[in-house]
Amino acid sequence: MYLLELVGSHDDFAVAEARAAAAPDVDRIAPGLAVAPSLDLERARDLAFTRYASRLVGRTDASVERAATLLDAANVGIEGTVAVRATDVRGSAGVDTQRAERELGGVLTDRGFAVDLDDPDFVLRAVFSNDTCALGWLSVATDRDYDARKPTKRPFFQPGSMDPMLARALVNLAGASPGSRLLDPMCGTGGVLIEAGLVGATPLGNDAQAKMVRGARENLAAYAPEFAVWQGDATHLPLRDDAVDAAVFDAPYGRQSKIETHSLRDLVGGALAEVERVTTGRCVLVADRDWCDEATEAGWTVESRFVRRVHRSLDRHVLVLDPATGD
Repeated sequence: MYLLELVGSHDDFAVAEARAAAAPDVDRIAPGLAVAPSLDLERARDLAFTRYASRLVGRTDASVERAATLLDAANVGIEGTVAVRATDVRGSAGVDTQRAERELGGVLTDRGFAVDLDDPDFVLRAVFSNDTCALGWLSVATDRDYDARKPTKRPFFQPGSMDPMLARALVNLAGASPGSRLLDPMCGTGGVLIEAGLVGATPLGNDAQAKMVRGARENLAAYAPEFAVWQGDATHLPLRDDAVDAAVFDAPYGRQSKIETHSLRDLVGGALAEVERVTTGRCVLVADRDWCDEATEAGWTVESRFVRRVHRSLDRHVLVLDPATGD
């Protein structure tokens, strides 16, 4: 059993990402915490909205005394130096984390373990959330190098580009994985495609504007060994049926497309239909509104939907779409 420490304030979104990419049976147990009976450790390293994954020792009430009792009774099953790291998720448990680290470290030293705070062989994560405490031996600390890839630090920048942490989560939600092919039919500066390449997928991108195509190619060349980006109409993609494994795209926000022959509704609806034609798996659509009706008309089944606040005047809608099942 594994313990997952979630990031941000949208636990349902973080759980959905983990479920799609690394832990199909993950369940939330408390704010910021989830457990999973199995975990793909390599894929877990690529999760955006999970910070740590640990081999679960056990769960108890959110008090230092109960945590120490649990650890003292547990079958530890390791050999080497140890350290304890405690956290109170969003300050919800009111626990003194420094005291927790001292008390749990004392339990381990009483059992013969040497403590090494700088470079331990094993790290015990003690996570307190509301009325729950979970203990686990750290297995995975996920990639947090998103700041180095933020849009302003890429070779080509355009305002309005999606931040890489969200782009990574969308790629994972879509099911991108090593060896798969992920399409973004409105790729812009290539932020989604960069994250697809970094999880091992082959990025494929389309955009209506020549400037964006050039910029996306420049950006992808800095991160992905293999990719293809071309200029075209998202409603008429130059791809054969079932050519890609998954798709992600960020629909235009409250403005007309640069393809003057389309209204916004026709553009999004047409792109959804075209993506359904060329994709064998899941599509994740991001927009400033709910395009569920258009997705259903295009042949998709809405698996789940999320609304994420960007600022007071903008909510970002995320639709997770699965291929419709035939009769």
